[in-house]
Amino acid sequence: MSDAAVIPADYAVWLTDVKSRIQSARTVAARAVNRELVLLYWDLGRDIVEKQQSKGWGDSVIEQLARDLRGAFPGAQGFSASNLWRMKQCHQVYTGADFLAQAVRELAHDRHAPFLEPLVQELGIPPGKKSLDQLVPEKLAQLVRELAALVPWGHHVNHLIKVENPAERLFYLLATARFGWTRRVLLNQIKAGAYERSLAEGKSHNFPAALPEHLAEQAEETLKSSYNLEFLGIHRAVKERDLEDRLIGQLRDFILELGYGFCFIGRQHRLGLGRKEYFIDLLFYHRFLKCLVALDLKLGEFEPEHAGKMDFYLNLLNEKERGPDDHPSIGIILCAAKDDLEVEFALRTKGNPIGVAEYQLKPTLPRELKGKLPTTKQLGEALGLGVKKKGIRR
Repeated sequence: MSDAAVIPADYAVWLTDVKSRIQSARTVAARAVNRELVLLYWDLGRDIVEKQQSKGWGDSVIEQLARDLRGAFPGAQGFSASNLWRMKQCHQVYTGADFLAQAVRELAHDRHAPFLEPLVQELGIPPGKKSLDQLVPEKLAQLVRELAALVPWGHHVNHLIKVENPAERLFYLLATARFGWTRRVLLNQIKAGAYERSLAEGKSHNFPAALPEHLAEQAEETLKSSYNLEFLGIHRAVKERDLEDRLIGQLRDFILELGYGFCFIGRQHRLGLGRKEYFIDLLFYHRFLKCLVALDLKLGEFEPEHAGKMDFYLNLLNEKERGPDDHPSIGIILCAAKDDLEVEFALRTKGNPIGVAEYQLKPTLPRELKGKLPTTKQLGEALGLGVKKKGIRR
């Protein structure tokens, strides 16, 4: 046997160490990219606000700046007029008087001291509540700026700045920075009312043990929210499946307990087509409707392609597993958020009955389903996700 074919006994240990170091380097690089990107966007937003206030420039300057920056950096994706508007909005939100006042109250607590210590030292701020109280708004804004740079840009513009309550916004900002939540996890925590539950339970935070910091997942999310650096090579994170496992398990058990006539067939139900195979999150048979019911859980926002995939699944079910006396199969897409207009256009050409739920049932399902499937409230309770009236689109 040649030397090339002999694998040393301690090779596996060394390989594990090498992979760990590579992953660590990728994570550090991703976070460094995100930090510089968010700081750049923060400063651009500040400049736009200051120019408009001090020089009286109108909103047309944003459109002009977008054209000039796209011309100067044709490969950059972040200098559209809409993103420049978001930079301005983020700066205004995070430097608003109400938010900064909340930051003084919250960041001075001892429980945040270890987490904030590097930022405090970098800015030369003496630790302690008294020093934070005495900070001028500009210095405090710098502290918030550094805190914001720990969170990917997409988190800010898609979720955090849409939270109206300054205390609630700061709660989720701190949690995301400390625990490395992805956008999907953050969105589900907001919908779950983690902030409200923390107040009701008298706790300063309510961060589930099932959502630890996964560096690979956070690095992936960081890259999605910044420029695409392919050399970092981070793909879909396996750890996100932990959250999916919990939600699907709760939803399955709850639906079965309701007694609506659901008979559970399987989870990750396999469908074969040629040499390929596909998997449905949950598959039921409904005794009264006499049809198969497929449920697909999306941890993020609804995307048009979700409807196409469900339509495809239903075609397969009807062709391969539908009984001779069964009615056409029904699909339910359960997602964290949706836009009704987007859902309407996505379902317009679909021949199979499909419902899209933002923890509620979309009224595109057949009328005969009314009263035979879980309600909005029940679906929310199944996942432990309270549905707020202001968040429901009619």
